[in-house]
Amino acid sequence: MTVKAILEKKGHDVLTCGPNDKLSEAIRILTDHRIGALVITNGDHKIVGILSERDVVRVLAKEGAAALDIAVRSAMTPKVKICNENHTVNEVMEIMTRGRFRHLPVEKDGLLDGIVSIGDVVKRRIEDVEREAEEIRAYIATA
Repeated sequence: MTVKAILEKKGHDVLTCGPNDKLSEAIRILTDHRIGALVITNGDHKIVGILSERDVVRVLAKEGAAALDIAVRSAMTPKVKICNENHTVNEVMEIMTRGRFRHLPVEKDGLLDGIVSIGDVVKRRIEDVEREAEEIRAYIATA
């Protein structure tokens, strides 16, 4: 199972904001859409960072309420791990586990093409395990 299959099912839409947007606006988007991360892009959909709930908490703890007025670029993680549509579910799980993060942007031809969350990956893995178990039961029943 690949990232391409996940995106075909869930879609390629990704909520983003720009690096110069205020952190308060990014927090509003996260809250309104009940998501855990925003991909930070420049005008041509090139990934320049990611802003997770952890990043927000970190900057709020350090700066207090004044953090709401800073630019997203000051709070985001600029070194973003990415994947492409050919990565397998197992490869994505390994990248997320090793990096200790829950969202992985998908890049195609150098541009943002989607995002995969740990929830997407776990859901797909469970579906695979259930399908394999059913195939084994069917095999045993016909043997």
